[in-house]
Amino acid sequence: MLKVGDPTPEFTTKSQAGTKIDSESLKGTKYVLYFYPKDNTPGCTKEACSFRDNYQMFLDKGIAVYGVSGGNPKSHQKFIDKFKLPFPLLMDEKLALAKKFGAFKRGNRVARITYLINEEGLIEGIYGAEGHDKVKSAEHADQIIDFWKIGI
Repeated sequence: MLKVGDPTPEFTTKSQAGTKIDSESLKGTKYVLYFYPKDNTPGCTKEACSFRDNYQMFLDKGIAVYGVSGGNPKSHQKFIDKFKLPFPLLMDEKLALAKKFGAFKRGNRVARITYLINEEGLIEGIYGAEGHDKVKSAEHADQIIDFWKIGI
């Protein structure tokens, strides 16, 4: 189980658009890596839209946002288009990232867990994992804004 202060597990994947994203190239960037169960479901839509509605605030502070689930590129792109999501959704069709980050659930499902990662690649905050604050789907971006004191 990952803990606050741990280094981010090394990973390489692609966004729904085919852009390579990896942990090494993200060093130097503060970012949100949020795992969600499935595209176009009620809770996941609320969570994604909370990031969409606050995205400019994250951008203004130099914070990147990445959603991760087991969907395929077509499913992710439909989700982005339908809800006008301004951030990339990362591919995890085989759930390798979910397993590395402790976001894998029985039945080949992804758990709702979020990691807040600093410029050094260390985990600064965790939501949704055992022993941590629960993800509040509709207000999840606000939870992170409060944690990182972005709105101040």
